[in-house]
Amino acid sequence: MTEKLSLDDMQNLVEKWIQKHGGYWSPLSMLSASIEELGEISREINHLEGFKPKKDKIMTKSKLDEELADLLFSVICIANFYNINLTRSFHKIIAKYSKRDSKRFDQSK
Repeated sequence: MTEKLSLDDMQNLVEKWIQKHGGYWSPLSMLSASIEELGEISREINHLEGFKPKKDKIMTKSKLDEELADLLFSVICIANFYNINLTRSFHKIIAKYSKRDSKRFDQSK
């Protein structure tokens, strides 16, 4: 599947999938799953950057894209559980960063 999905689309897809497969886990279990996925992202970046090479030298392809998507799925589960619209929240965060950090990273100095 290569179609572009909005955050709303992703939240709806996750909701449908979760309802079809037994419902949401408890919030702390979902948080634990997110932390586990973050650890897997860390491992993949360590492999990519050469700090900790993979044990199996034959396996050279990174799974960073898959691990990032796993984390996104787990974050969406938490958002859906608490009825948080991630699109709305993301727009608020961009506005906050734009106001707070508008000159913070100015490279023209």
